[in-house]
Amino acid sequence: QGFRVDVVREEDDVLEFDMVDIDAAIANAFRRILLAEVPTMAVEKVFVYNNTSIVQDEILAHRLGLIPIRADPRLFEYRNQGDEEGTEIDTLQFQLKIKCSRNPQAAKESSDPNELYFNHKVYSKHMTWVPLGNQTDLFPDADFRPVHDDILIAQLRPGQEIDVLMHCVKGIGKDHAKFSPVATASYRLLPDITLLQPIEDEAAELLQKCFSPGVIEIQNIKGKKVARVANARLDTFSREVFRHESLKNLVRLARVRNHYIFSVESTGILPPDVLVSEAIKILMGKCQRFLNELDSVPME
Repeated sequence: QGFRVDVVREEDDVLEFDMVDIDAAIANAFRRILLAEVPTMAVEKVFVYNNTSIVQDEILAHRLGLIPIRADPRLFEYRNQGDEEGTEIDTLQFQLKIKCSRNPQAAKESSDPNELYFNHKVYSKHMTWVPLGNQTDLFPDADFRPVHDDILIAQLRPGQEIDVLMHCVKGIGKDHAKFSPVATASYRLLPDITLLQPIEDEAAELLQKCFSPGVIEIQNIKGKKVARVANARLDTFSREVFRHESLKNLVRLARVRNHYIFSVESTGILPPDVLVSEAIKILMGKCQRFLNELDSVPME
């Protein structure tokens, strides 16, 4: 009844929030859905027309598959089993065509590849979107591309080239890790630190060193240095305090059992707040299907 969600920190690709008064099973289900069941778009098929680099075709295809693609999966359908071609509603097509050549203007004594060669490093920025069917009309404002432009795919030398065509499809992390939308999705219980009696002067300074910065602060009360718990949330549970005989019986470490601190870091395909809302929708759908199954079973 007292369940609530408090957003603590929200940055570009990182979201930290608290889930209070919830069961551990629900919290863990939420984490697993974020990891394995929120769909994304990723390279599934690679058609190699020419690859004279030292990277084998299979390794090249694997590397391309792991590049996160900035494309909203909610705009696409799942591709049908056995469908080799793909259509505008279920497939994104990218091309990577690049050839390395010598720089005729380079100094003879130079040994720097950046000066000697053109296109000797193949980056994700060299992947270009090739619209399928009427995708130009379907997505007039779309900017389908890799999330990061500086992902190194291969290195070439003069005369070597890569010419491949890629098909990106919609999938989930349960099928392959490349479809997982998060770099990390984890939770921990809120730490609870209690000082069983006043800790002063040198003992207070020693106590402060036992915890992460910001957990324990020292106040000046009537000319004495007195320790107090400032922010237990920052504690990493190193248990360093128990190494000191003078302190180990003065501090009680515990966790708040129904207070979960969630940390979600997106790969950049979708913002973390969108991923969280999508995970909630999937969890609600699972619950509804379970209730429907219960209703359909005849009671004896």
